[in-house]
Amino acid sequence: MTRASGPLAEALGRGAVLLDGGLSNQLAAQGCDLSGDLWTARVLAERPEQVAAAHSAYARAGARVLTTAAYQVGYEAFAARGFDRAATTGLLRRSVRLAARVADAAPHPVWVAASVGPYGAVLADGSEYRGRYGLSVRRLADFHRPRIEALLAEGPDVLALETVPDPDEAEALLLVLAETGAAAWLGYTVADGRTRSGAPLDEAFALAARSPQVVAVGVNCCDPAQVLPALEAAASVTAKPLLAYPNDGSVWDAATATWHPPAAPSPPWPLADWYRAGARLLGGCCRVTPADIARLGGRLPPAGPGAASGPRLGAAGK
Repeated sequence: MTRASGPLAEALGRGAVLLDGGLSNQLAAQGCDLSGDLWTARVLAERPEQVAAAHSAYARAGARVLTTAAYQVGYEAFAARGFDRAATTGLLRRSVRLAARVADAAPHPVWVAASVGPYGAVLADGSEYRGRYGLSVRRLADFHRPRIEALLAEGPDVLALETVPDPDEAEALLLVLAETGAAAWLGYTVADGRTRSGAPLDEAFALAARSPQVVAVGVNCCDPAQVLPALEAAASVTAKPLLAYPNDGSVWDAATATWHPPAAPSPPWPLADWYRAGARLLGGCCRVTPADIARLGGRLPPAGPGAASGPRLGAAGK
């Protein structure tokens, strides 16, 4: 039993790597209360053992990457909810430690990805599915910088810059990433062949193509039907490994804080097509369960040998 010791980027050069699925749905299945604006961060603060249990469920399902519970943790919003700066920093760092503890005990090599959700996620009003917050790139970078610094202090293997709706926010995240020297993947949330803010996909993906620290780029938390066109758009502007971890096709209703399920069950995802398009990080997002991840893992092309060899990838300077 050992934590993955080789850089995730090296493993992506050898084949597909299986991600985990939705943290919120697994916590709900474990009986956790996700009501209120804090969402999964409420469980992170009040019942951290349940977060570890959720990570363990995905590790048992075969996930090779565990994504932390930091998605919705941010300093300004949490200050309004009674968390001082030290407490918020503690939550961010705790999220990495919990995932790392499970990764260390897993029966197969597992990487830890520190989740960096978009500005809209911290607002808890669904605006990550709209973007265009009216903030400058500099202001967005100032928002994300302390979150990223706190996460990197615990030495995750990679940052998951995820559910990004807007190229402006991606630019801000990549600006902070360049300051740290850390590695990351970048996932946009998309709809109708564009980012959620309406930007062309080729322009959005080109930002990541220019960053040497981005180990993979693609889409997450979108309808599975949106994945293949988005991967093809990404492949047209970058040779980087691609990523795909959609939700189950449901639509989030921010007004009622509920998911509206798809009109018809989603067919089995075309993983072979996604893989041929360049996807090497494959998994699920909201409403994708450990059982779903186990089934996905059974259909992935096998990675090449030596996925756990080589120097460990950690925070900047390590």
